[in-house]
Amino acid sequence: MATKIYKPTTPGRRQMSVPSFEEVTKKTPEKSLLTVLKKNAGRNNTGRITVRHHGGGNRKKYRVIDFKRRDFDAPATVVGIEYDPNRTAYIALIQFEDGTKKYILAPVGLKVGDVISSSKSADIKPGNTLPFEKIPVGIFVHNIELYPGKGAQLVRSAGAQAQLMAKENGLALVRLPSGELRNIRLDCMATIGQVGNIEHDTINVGKAGKTRHKGVRPTVRGSVMNPCDHPHGGGEGKSPVGRPGPVTPWGKPALGYKTRNKKSRTEKFIVRHRNGK
Repeated sequence: MATKIYKPTTPGRRQMSVPSFEEVTKKTPEKSLLTVLKKNAGRNNTGRITVRHHGGGNRKKYRVIDFKRRDFDAPATVVGIEYDPNRTAYIALIQFEDGTKKYILAPVGLKVGDVISSSKSADIKPGNTLPFEKIPVGIFVHNIELYPGKGAQLVRSAGAQAQLMAKENGLALVRLPSGELRNIRLDCMATIGQVGNIEHDTINVGKAGKTRHKGVRPTVRGSVMNPCDHPHGGGEGKSPVGRPGPVTPWGKPALGYKTRNKKSRTEKFIVRHRNGK
């Protein structure tokens, strides 16, 4: 994948870069795999804002992705690679021999015409899905299940990949992109390869309007607010925080504050946290 750089014809174009979309081969989505994506502007069922800075944005349909990959021993052919406005990764449209079509995440190296499958005996190549018990140690994977049959929950964003480090006592030791070492059951499924669109993090948005198109509204610093609106607010001119450290609008520590419950039932599966402890 390459990045397209614009000439500085306007202030917004000066720093802007966009993907070249060289990998994308299909421009229109499969209508049978589209569903309505309802907007809620960060509001809950009572109309109160529970997630700030959401609202507006371009209209888009949701592409139904097959994260379970439970069509065992059924080969499928890649029909096209598409852009998905709902995620950072590209998606691949695959078609089974009976004519059924599904979307999957497109890994690096997957091309139109490739045949992929989900099987215990599948080859170790990008796009194939196998249980951890059949994946050799050292292989890079993505689209990882945490619970058998629930569907993939880990390593799904552009350029992400995890590595299988070891297998023992019915568990697979996996190193996640964050650096965390985690044990996962051997009967959980994972897909071989790295998620595509690996240069996504090098894209420069260039102008505020592109962020608004994504449904993200402006964020205002607490230090420029009034004291009634934020703990950082008030004072004459540029004032310091006035506390031992920065806090959220509700007074909770904002930097370095651990929110994970150490008594969580899944804590026993984490061998090493992402901060190295």
